[in-house]
Amino acid sequence: MIPSRLFSARPQAVLEGVGCWMLAARMVHGPSRLLLLRASPRLLSVSCADCTKHQEPPRKQPLSEKKLKRHFVDHRRVLVRGGRGGNGVSCFHSEPRKEFGGPDGGDGGNGGHVILRVDQQVKSLSSVLSQYQGFDGEDGGRKNCFGRNGAVLYIRVPVGTLVKEGNEVLADLSRPGDKFIAAVGGAGGKGNRFFLANDNRAPTTCTPGQPGQERVLFLELKTVAHAGLVGFPNAGKSSLLRAISNARPTVASYPFTTLNPHVGIVHYEDHQQIAVADIPGIIRGAHQNRGLGLAFLRHIERCPFLLFLVDLSVPEPWTQLDDLKYELEQYDEGLSKRPYAVVANKIDLPQARARLPQLQARLGQEAIALSAATGENLEELLLRLKELHDRHVATELEHGRQPLQW
Repeated sequence: MIPSRLFSARPQAVLEGVGCWMLAARMVHGPSRLLLLRASPRLLSVSCADCTKHQEPPRKQPLSEKKLKRHFVDHRRVLVRGGRGGNGVSCFHSEPRKEFGGPDGGDGGNGGHVILRVDQQVKSLSSVLSQYQGFDGEDGGRKNCFGRNGAVLYIRVPVGTLVKEGNEVLADLSRPGDKFIAAVGGAGGKGNRFFLANDNRAPTTCTPGQPGQERVLFLELKTVAHAGLVGFPNAGKSSLLRAISNARPTVASYPFTTLNPHVGIVHYEDHQQIAVADIPGIIRGAHQNRGLGLAFLRHIERCPFLLFLVDLSVPEPWTQLDDLKYELEQYDEGLSKRPYAVVANKIDLPQARARLPQLQARLGQEAIALSAATGENLEELLLRLKELHDRHVATELEHGRQPLQW
């Protein structure tokens, strides 16, 4: 009889290592003899190798839109290729007691297009890759089965993206939902069923799928907004944008230059929304590509009216307006002649308040004096901004164009 103490071993003892002993589940040469087997280390090693084989490699996590906005990109070179078409098939119908079934090779599917699509959630071209390949179409099959067409590959781009090929402008994606076919997919090949004719009852010819269109495109982003906030560095553009909208550009107590354009939305009681863009990088000689230069001057082109921000804390602030208009006019003729309003910032400083009468006299028009830091007289700016916007909407409707809506 088998002693009961032999079976009192704990179950986890078998799992503690390869060197443990376990009882055999069967008797050998009689009921009084037991066979002790050593656990095979190969079984455990094979199971571990199988686990490692089926383990997926770690993938790089995609960056969130919040992190992508830290790296503002307003131009990109992209190589796009449409998907290749599927091949046609040459085969013949086979069925019992049917000797001459005839050709039944199906056509291949068309390759997928590559399409640029405007998405309002995307703020820059930083998420656009340098190369895109469309999805290929499937090959044809027997019994006149056509291959499946390749899926359409969409590339999300921000509002205001300009698509160029060389020096030619192909598309201006300035409205939400706009699309542009960047690369056309290749046509699918023809099966031998396509070549069936009265004089050729058993064709064996089939054609391969065509390659997709390949082209190099240059994407250029021009910020779309109603009003462009134009001024020299440290004039308080970012502080003013934070004061009148929910945009949060970086501000500090020391002088520095904003490197990325920001768009803030001003909300009114009648649910009207006006987009204001903070355009950085304008200095004297910007039209000659000094400083940030042309990199951000192009963001003003789409703004129908402008807000010139003048710093009252510097001597002779009226010269800033002349310099800003000169830079805009040298970059694009007629840009400085758009409807505008002059905003005099930093009125909370004593020396700035003393220069305000001189500024009014030099300009020959009323300037909106305010303080972006304390919020003084912001209501007058908002009323003036709404007046410019309403005038622009009326002009667009008069010419039969749909005004920009946010």
